Amino acid sequence: MIVDVWSDVVCPWCFIGKRRLEKGIAELKEENPDVAIHVRHRAFQLQPDIEGVIPTKELLADKYNIDVEKVSAMQANVCSIADGEGLCYDLENTFSGNTMDAHRVLKWAESTGAAQELLEKMYSAYFEQSKPLFSHEDILAITDELGLDHASVIAVLISDNYRDLVLQDQDVARQLGANGVPFFVIDMKYGISGAQPQEVFTETLATALSEA
Repeated sequence: MIVDVWSDVVCPWCFIGKRRLEKGIAELKEENPDVAIHVRHRAFQLQPDIEGVIPTKELLADKYNIDVEKVSAMQANVCSIADGEGLCYDLENTFSGNTMDAHRVLKWAESTGAAQELLEKMYSAYFEQSKPLFSHEDILAITDELGLDHASVIAVLISDNYRDLVLQDQDVARQLGANGVPFFVIDMKYGISGAQPQEVFTETLATALSEA
């Protein structure tokens, strides 16, 4: 079974959705220990044209035409929901910027089998530690901590490698009708849009397995 997950590394609901998917998979494997499930990261940039780095509060206030205090209330609500999934969000001082390089390095990491581990590390760094993910130095700090090959990551960052795969993922998402993330597709047959309750993941995975 292949689960394709379209997400952006700066999307708070994507980390929450990741946890709920993982719990759904764990439940499925309890009853079906021999089932093989491969989770595959698919790139989706929420702000593909953003230039520079700005405080997330300012970005959201401008995007939704609301004041910063209302943004803080929104973020506090997301933090509360994340807490229910065992995550410790700190969104107060996060920044927003272009995530193309982060996605390109994730695509490279997929070729080494480390994409899911790197994605987890990026999510935790950004949402739980308020660390940026936009410059080469930001990304290298995370890949170095994970023990990924430093020279290989630099080679990706200073090139345009994997950019086409990131753009292809975005195109496929649009073809499937996704205009936001997280977006989950199981065996290219069953879709889940958004960070739905864990029960939705459990039921959809079980349905996909029964019809596989």
